[in-house]
Amino acid sequence: MKVILLNGSRREQGCTYTALTEVAKPLQQSGIDTEIIHAVPTDEVVATVAEKLKTADGLVLGSPVYWASPSGEMVTFMDKLAAAAGAYLPHKVGAAVTSARRAGTTATLDVLNKYLQYHQMIIASSNYWNMVHGNTPAEVQQDKEGLQIMHVLGQNMAWILKCIEAGKKNGIAAPKSEPKVMTNFIR
Repeated sequence: MKVILLNGSRREQGCTYTALTEVAKPLQQSGIDTEIIHAVPTDEVVATVAEKLKTADGLVLGSPVYWASPSGEMVTFMDKLAAAAGAYLPHKVGAAVTSARRAGTTATLDVLNKYLQYHQMIIASSNYWNMVHGNTPAEVQQDKEGLQIMHVLGQNMAWILKCIEAGKKNGIAAPKSEPKVMTNFIR
């Protein structure tokens, strides 16, 4: 099994990366491969991630808070990725995490979670909202509650992935996706 973790920060190894690293630890301890990818919204990186999502079992979206929402880079990346790889996401396990100096985290999580929900992903949660606080990676390391949230998220995600794997081995298939019904409210 493998989980792709997307770092939507302008800083490749900043606070968001620190949070994603904490999510990855319990996944790895459970025997699940992880890969943190800096989600630079270029066509080349989007295509690389799309290709990896064909066989990945899970996806974690990570973004810092910029202006009370995800980074513009992350939104652009996810818009492109949804078009390129949305068909590979249904019934895989997903989660969103965010990092902030102070506030805007729940609004950021709301935006990120909508990418997961639209694509019928199974959303993993933790024991609080999936966020860390700090202005530097060292400050994030001092956010003991935030680190625990990331750890519990990784544990829960690993458990869900193993339950899905056990179900598949016992003949339980994912539901078939229905054709999307589009309703237009304009006459």
